[in-house]
Amino acid sequence: MKRLQDKVAVVYGEGGVGSSIAKAFAKEGAMVFLAGLTKPKLDAIAEEVLAEEGVIETARVDALDEQAVAAHMGSVIKKIGRVDISFNAIGIPQTGVQGIPLTELSVESFSLPIMTYTQSHFITSKAAARHMVKQGYGVILMHTPNAGKISPPYVGGMVPAWAAIESLCRSLSVELGANGVRTVCLLTTALPETPLIDEVWQIHGKTHGVSFEQFHDSIESLTHRKRLTAVEELTNAAVFAASDEGSAITGTILNLTAGMYVG
Repeated sequence: MKRLQDKVAVVYGEGGVGSSIAKAFAKEGAMVFLAGLTKPKLDAIAEEVLAEEGVIETARVDALDEQAVAAHMGSVIKKIGRVDISFNAIGIPQTGVQGIPLTELSVESFSLPIMTYTQSHFITSKAAARHMVKQGYGVILMHTPNAGKISPPYVGGMVPAWAAIESLCRSLSVELGANGVRTVCLLTTALPETPLIDEVWQIHGKTHGVSFEQFHDSIESLTHRKRLTAVEELTNAAVFAASDEGSAITGTILNLTAGMYVG
């Protein structure tokens, strides 16, 4: 039997992480409801999943709009009757956010990721949790990069944004755990296969006065195995955490940083 057979998963974000998670969940037998902003991207992901005989539906939903998220979740519940997994994988462009010293960063640019990520994760977690508590089970998954732990330079408001997500994960577990709802944060390094990293590496290479390749090599060298987290490693961990095999994991961080962060 597949590890997520017949589970109902709602995934937010059609970018590199969101699309990979949606495909991985569908491959393991989940019914996936993918919400995002860009219809062509959503359609392309759905086409790929359906070609592999997976089950997926897509919808244009702004994960920063509480009413839209609640309505979408309500439609899932009305159609299927439950939600087993929620995974928020939204992202924002990093130009103007990273690569700038804190002393030169505007309040707006510093606050943007903090407000965006914390608000969206709170909205989507709240929408899922309300139904999961009634059911008596469910898993809310989040994803943060290691920068939230080690605070590298020139990352701006992203560090407190990721730290806030991890704190939210713990708080939700404290309040929801007795009702059978688990929350898990997946901690990785940067994911080189995702398009966003191309933008981030270019920004930091320029800021540090090195080439794209040199910056990549310097970051990779910080891991114990000298290799950054792969997307497949993230999706494998997400499947495990979302499955019944991960039933004892909640209110914590699943460390996938290959030793870049040890703690």
